[in-house]
Amino acid sequence: MTVSPRPRPTGRRRSLESWSLLGSAGLLLAGALLPAPFVIEAPGPTFNTVGEHDGQELLGVSGAQTYPSDSVLDLTTVYVSGGPNSDVNALSVLGAWLDPSDTVLPADALYPRDVSAEDVDQSNTVAMDSSQENSIAAALSHLDIDYGMRLVVHGTVPDGPSHGVLEDEDVLLTVDGAQIASLAGLKSGLDEAGDAGVVLEVERDGAVREVPVDTVLDEASGHRQLGVFLLPTYDFPVDVDFELDQVGGPSAGMMFALGIIDELTPGSLAGDRHVAGTGTITPEGEVGPIGGIRQKLQGAAAAGAEVFLVPQGNCAEAQGHVPEGLTVVSVSTLDDAVAAAEAVGRGGDLSALPGCEPR
Repeated sequence: MTVSPRPRPTGRRRSLESWSLLGSAGLLLAGALLPAPFVIEAPGPTFNTVGEHDGQELLGVSGAQTYPSDSVLDLTTVYVSGGPNSDVNALSVLGAWLDPSDTVLPADALYPRDVSAEDVDQSNTVAMDSSQENSIAAALSHLDIDYGMRLVVHGTVPDGPSHGVLEDEDVLLTVDGAQIASLAGLKSGLDEAGDAGVVLEVERDGAVREVPVDTVLDEASGHRQLGVFLLPTYDFPVDVDFELDQVGGPSAGMMFALGIIDELTPGSLAGDRHVAGTGTITPEGEVGPIGGIRQKLQGAAAAGAEVFLVPQGNCAEAQGHVPEGLTVVSVSTLDDAVAAAEAVGRGGDLSALPGCEPR
């Protein structure tokens, strides 16, 4: 059996088909370049907290004796494309899906639908400022250096026990007669009182007064609460100037604290070794999980880090994504992080330190 050849199209038909193909290609290209509702997370740069940035010390500590360090203590970052600050197109999203070091997320998984770029920038700036203050407090606490702290009221929860009782700018001084030296101390005082309520001594408009306040039990945490928004203000015996303007968010807190500790103590915390890490920090030295751990691991490896300090809460996400040649150490507190950095500096057996292996 033979099959007759398909007649060749006439010039007009060929022209129409060509225009049709060109039009389809144009539509596909236009669609590929249109903004897509996704966010791409990619490895960002690292910054040595005991080194220099743009010709200046990244952490400029004054008001106390400081010491040079041979360590590299890198904080790690993530490039975020898409969302309120920028658009990504379908081609970029496809490329990120094919790149194992990138993560693609729906934009609304990170940002509320109506949030503006200005809102995001402001939130990141506030989080970074808080992280920096927390890192100073945590570092000084680790070094047993005293500092002053005041808890200032910045709003109350409607229908909460403090609403109409505490006022904005009230400074909390004592709880049931015990001085409030930290947020943890306030929480402890509330829990000890149970459902009996507490008497707070507050400073209001320059005068000190006693204010009885009920508390409520937060079912999620199991702790008593006042239903109040508090902003800690600190009086530190040292000044720390952070030279890092283009990075926001709270995730550098632990590495900031390590850098401050290294600057305030003789010798080099990690010897001449290269350590990177990430994690939020509380004034009490608790290390919290962050976003973008896969990208931060990749960024640290690209920068030459030997060891990466991972918040224990990110261990599950880090499993299976640790680059070759990078040793991961799990930490839950600043004390853990300091001990790990010191062990690295001594050149000891890191297998004795907790990792992120599946349990």
